[in-house]
Amino acid sequence: MPISLLQTDDCSFPAVEQADDEIGGLLAVGGDLSVDRLRSAYRSGIFPWFSEGDPLLWWSPAERCIILPQQFHCSRSLTKKIRNGHYTLTSNREFKQVVSACARRGSVTRNQDSTWIVPAMQHAYSELHQSGDAHSLELWHEDKLVAGLYGVQVGALFCGESMYSDTRDGSKVLLFGLLKALADAHFSALDCQVSSHHLLSLGATTEPREHFINRLEAARDRPLAWPLGDSAVRLTA
Repeated sequence: MPISLLQTDDCSFPAVEQADDEIGGLLAVGGDLSVDRLRSAYRSGIFPWFSEGDPLLWWSPAERCIILPQQFHCSRSLTKKIRNGHYTLTSNREFKQVVSACARRGSVTRNQDSTWIVPAMQHAYSELHQSGDAHSLELWHEDKLVAGLYGVQVGALFCGESMYSDTRDGSKVLLFGLLKALADAHFSALDCQVSSHHLLSLGATTEPREHFINRLEAARDRPLAWPLGDSAVRLTA
């Protein structure tokens, strides 16, 4: 089936079953990165992913990587690190800085360099943040920002986009804090989009696209408040 070409005046997408699974689930090309289109994409189980100089590419992989909040694997060494590390978690305080850091340092979760977080993507997610759909988490150690992630909330599901860390095990500590907050707020899952060894070692699993879409449809119209608000939370394990 040919890849769909999107128009800028229509924010709808073809059915995800039309994605080309032989090339990773590519579904469509073109369109724009407007807030309305990004909302439509995430509510349909689709995300943008492209490199500098490429057209806009939209994906829905045949296998989706997720972490259920209760399935996060916290090793003894990580538990000890969290207890003794004096870590603090905040949300939405440094959204642009987190996105910029992910772009400069590369994504921990996708195991690749940062070329896909191009300036147009940074601007688009900042707009999505201003609309209340995108959120960031910041991990602090002794008043220094050491790790961060950002993503998009779709009802009771959080779709992680990228994560970086400047300190050993910072991404693990950050994910621990995020998943604890999501569990406390009754979120159903963290969507990690594409699997990696790092994520699988922390309790992530993969599920067929059909199962993920069913999970998404059950979650997207549950209007949960974002759990972390404006508070700073001292992490304990």
